[in-house]
Amino acid sequence: MSGPGSCGGDPSGIIPVLDLGPWLEGRPGAQAALGAQLHRAFTTVGFYFIVNHGVPADLVDGAFAAARRFHGMPLAAKQVLAIDRHNIGYMPMRGATTRFNALGTRHRPNANEAIFFKRELADDHPDVLAGRRFRGRNQWPDEAALPGFRAAVLAYCSAMEALGRRLLPLYASALDLPADWFDAAFADPMFTLRMSHYPPAEPPPADADPEDPEWGLAPHTDTSFLTLLAQNRIPGLSLRLPDGRWIDAPAPDGAFLVNGGNMLRLWTNDRFLATPHRVLNRSGGDRYAIPFFMDCARDWPIEPVPTTVDEAHPRRHPTTTYAEFMETYQRSNFHHAMEKQPA
Repeated sequence: MSGPGSCGGDPSGIIPVLDLGPWLEGRPGAQAALGAQLHRAFTTVGFYFIVNHGVPADLVDGAFAAARRFHGMPLAAKQVLAIDRHNIGYMPMRGATTRFNALGTRHRPNANEAIFFKRELADDHPDVLAGRRFRGRNQWPDEAALPGFRAAVLAYCSAMEALGRRLLPLYASALDLPADWFDAAFADPMFTLRMSHYPPAEPPPADADPEDPEWGLAPHTDTSFLTLLAQNRIPGLSLRLPDGRWIDAPAPDGAFLVNGGNMLRLWTNDRFLATPHRVLNRSGGDRYAIPFFMDCARDWPIEPVPTTVDEAHPRRHPTTTYAEFMETYQRSNFHHAMEKQPA
């Protein structure tokens, strides 16, 4: 299995490290122990690392290389794959503004470009034929222009989906639920791979507010049940602790950084944190990121699990679905979706 047995990337020790090795080897008590660690992570920080996760390093390296290759294409070639109503395709530089899940009140476009992929569906898939939102066809660059790109992306998505499903029993254990509690909801999960490019941040003007730079990605919370982020060697990501402090996220070699978003918060009746984070690329070079966002099936009812609701913690949110939630998010944040809405 890939990844070191321990990780000292976070010098403060604030972000917990979950070693999946003993559990994947079937050692007695390992699942319960990891469930307890995950519970602590989501009630104190909202982020955790996983090591010894079984994902080969060359697969991750291949995905990063694919992101660099795609964003190195001429702009005109990328624009042919313009992002669509399914949130699939190319979003240009400053093509989104963080609003729906923002921390602040100032809203400027994010200084990054990205291409989005979802599950690969055939032309004759019933959801494609019915035009169901967020179940469209992926858009691919020409194979001759980027040989091997599609294969690298699909291989990475397959590995991340498998890893996400593998973690579900730990989430169930953390919530005092049967190990298979989430299996049905995630039998055909929604997921999105975002391949982002953050150019070097431009020096701010002399009269700029130092607390309000042009963010690569403005302070926000994710939407997802879980986000899997492979670590790269270019810094830029920071997260806000519950006490209000911002810390730079370390990048331990071979680990994945995992966090939950607003959908996990809905599943847990606000018991688990959706921790704010942001990106600012001050490295002087180009930065690439390949976050993988995973959620339940498109129309599965999202509601608090029973162990999170009691007299002291009454239910706080109505039932929703992935499709309903993401339609609101997309209309609020993505410029292409805003432009298509009636006034």
